[in-house]
Amino acid sequence: MRLCSIASGSSGNCIYVGSEHTHLLVDTGISKKRIDAGLKELDVKGEELDGILITHEHSDHIQGLGVFSRKYEIPIYATEGTIAGIRQYKSLGCMPDGLLHEVKVDQPFSLGDIEVEPFRISHDARQPSGYRLNSNDRSVAVATDLGIYDDYTVSKLRNLDAILLEANHDIHMLEVGPYPYPLKRRVMGDTGHLSNELSGRLLCDILHDNLKHIVLGHLSKENNYARLAYETVKLEVTLSDVDYKGEDLDITVAGRDTISDIFEL
Repeated sequence: MRLCSIASGSSGNCIYVGSEHTHLLVDTGISKKRIDAGLKELDVKGEELDGILITHEHSDHIQGLGVFSRKYEIPIYATEGTIAGIRQYKSLGCMPDGLLHEVKVDQPFSLGDIEVEPFRISHDARQPSGYRLNSNDRSVAVATDLGIYDDYTVSKLRNLDAILLEANHDIHMLEVGPYPYPLKRRVMGDTGHLSNELSGRLLCDILHDNLKHIVLGHLSKENNYARLAYETVKLEVTLSDVDYKGEDLDITVAGRDTISDIFEL
């Protein structure tokens, strides 16, 4: 399997996960032009995609979906609530008939040789979900837009080979930053976003010897920066009681406007 972030941040998200025979996107929150450019780096054409998995209907996860789906007519998979949100997002334009397919959390399904397992996440959207993807004894997950996490979340993220995990904001930067107070409350709330510290603590709960690649994603442009997210998550691991140290882990930070390394599993 391969994992690559084409874009990840508060302004737009698009993640590629694929095998030799199956190619998937998680979210299309950037322009078709940028998605195509990212796929080109992966030597994948838009028409070769087998599916688009949508986590939820917020604009930074779907704003490129209308143009992209009309061009390539790739099947789109999302929960019932997310599909309803997509249909009501007027700026997407007319969606081609028959492309939207409903999935249910905790009910795995197959696309080519990849098993897709949607799981529930805590975010202020209609029916948001993360995704775990399994193929040939390898597993990756995309887990962003988590206000909080619990034992259920941890159970869905165990025994992974790679993960793209949210590290959205630094709490102090958010507290003193330019956001209005209600928005600060939203971001820090149970249906908001994971802070750097909470991202590190969640990582501690799922670490094991075969988790080879950890990609921090969905960073806030106003309330975080890459080095701070990296150092904070690494420190949380080092100071915890797990049998790992932050400097021993392969942690990278996904760029807002640049494609990441291609992580081969």
